[in-house]
Amino acid sequence: MYAEERQQAIADEVRRIGRASVADLAGRFSVTSETVRRDLATLERAGHLQRVHGGAVRPGLIRVVAEQGLDVRETTHVDRKLAIGTAAMKLLPPNGGSVLFDAGTTTFHAAMALPHGHGLTLITNSIPIAGVLTNHSDGFVHAVGGRVRGLTQATVGADTVAAIARLRVSTAFIGTNAITTRHGLSTPYPEEAAVKRAMVSSADQVVVLADSSKMGREDLVRFASLDEVDVLITDSTVSPTDAAELADHGIEVVLA
Repeated sequence: MYAEERQQAIADEVRRIGRASVADLAGRFSVTSETVRRDLATLERAGHLQRVHGGAVRPGLIRVVAEQGLDVRETTHVDRKLAIGTAAMKLLPPNGGSVLFDAGTTTFHAAMALPHGHGLTLITNSIPIAGVLTNHSDGFVHAVGGRVRGLTQATVGADTVAAIARLRVSTAFIGTNAITTRHGLSTPYPEEAAVKRAMVSSADQVVVLADSSKMGREDLVRFASLDEVDVLITDSTVSPTDAAELADHGIEVVLA
């Protein structure tokens, strides 16, 4: 097959299905991954697709948006986040267990709702959450080191990922910027995605805390598939369709 024919076939598939992976395309056309990446670069320049990590998607499918800082997010959907954080307390592990708190405003409310006398080991990469846990906890609190990202006040980078990768925790409370059945859980910032990915891999139980505004959105970097999520706690305004689709993927959907 000539390169032009292969590129046309790739463009047709992305247009029809919405996405394609480098690995699948290399196997299908019996070419190297590097050849596929060159094809995707050519097709992107021609406007036929948009390259993403590991493959390509239909143009315009992925929205790249400016992240909001904590000062903005702390005042958005506050009532929903408070209810979600409170509901998360029903999923705490037994005494002697461990809980990993992802950075974020919804997970911050979960930390605020933590009861005394829980006997848990608490871990976070969030500077604000570490302060809350220290003041509201009688258990052990561990702050994961790394480079602090000012916008979210979370530690990120290779040291943070490596430290989390060495852990095995009972439960992880994970935040996300976006959720779809097709793209899973995603966030705009690659370094925070790497930290979240490590958190998901380190936990026996993955509990996602996300209000309904995150449903049906896709951001730049996926950090977890739906198959990796055990429970989603969201608010009662989530659409029944979204809740049913997530439940069909084996996720327990809890409405706060």
